[in-house]
Amino acid sequence: MLTKTTAIVLHSLKYGDKKVFVNVFSREYGMIAFACSTSSRTKGKNKANYFQPLNIVEIEFDMKPKAEIHTMKDIRIVYPAKSIPFDPYKLSISIFLAEFVRYALMNEQKNVPIYDYVAASIQWLDNAEKDFANFHIIFMVKMSQFIGFFPNLDDYFPGSWFDLRDGSFTPLIPKHKEVIRPADATAIPTLARLSYSTMHLLKMSRNERNQCTEGILTYYKLHLPDFPELKSFAVMRELFA
Repeated sequence: MLTKTTAIVLHSLKYGDKKVFVNVFSREYGMIAFACSTSSRTKGKNKANYFQPLNIVEIEFDMKPKAEIHTMKDIRIVYPAKSIPFDPYKLSISIFLAEFVRYALMNEQKNVPIYDYVAASIQWLDNAEKDFANFHIIFMVKMSQFIGFFPNLDDYFPGSWFDLRDGSFTPLIPKHKEVIRPADATAIPTLARLSYSTMHLLKMSRNERNQCTEGILTYYKLHLPDFPELKSFAVMRELFA
């Protein structure tokens, strides 16, 4: 049965000269994998441009409920990005977040609020003219709220430790190593309350930003057992000196 859905491109892998496999997060069906023909004809070649990380597209495909890989019939760009493909900082962020979303939502079925959040975030980044160095951090923190392990801020008080396993603050040092010490834990309530429009108020050096990103990724690994090391983080480390 032919059907259509809007989707966010997360990953693509070329297979031979005439086929590409694409992973997307769709509004109507959640995570879907596609096989798409990219023939030597001009139209087929142009399709490769549609599979850039975080592109927002509309896909027509043959829906087979039990299939692991669906056959893509057509694709068009719904939101033509104005700056992300041409800004090296934004492009690096988009590659990192596409990999992050791919694994954070690996088994996610239809979830319209998450889809709308990711799509709106992409458009915010695309339209931002400055002050987006903390974008990926705020994006990941807010995403945990949709998935179900947003930090419990009710128990916070100055001097408390943050238990990454429980997602909560504690006055006592946990017996395991997955903790954030009080000096660094003070930033968590601030991060949780910031938005894209206010995130520039939190001033961080590149080293502090990388440490914060590492802490958030560790948090996801603890709550999502299949969440891997992200290869694209190596590039992110070098951004925003």
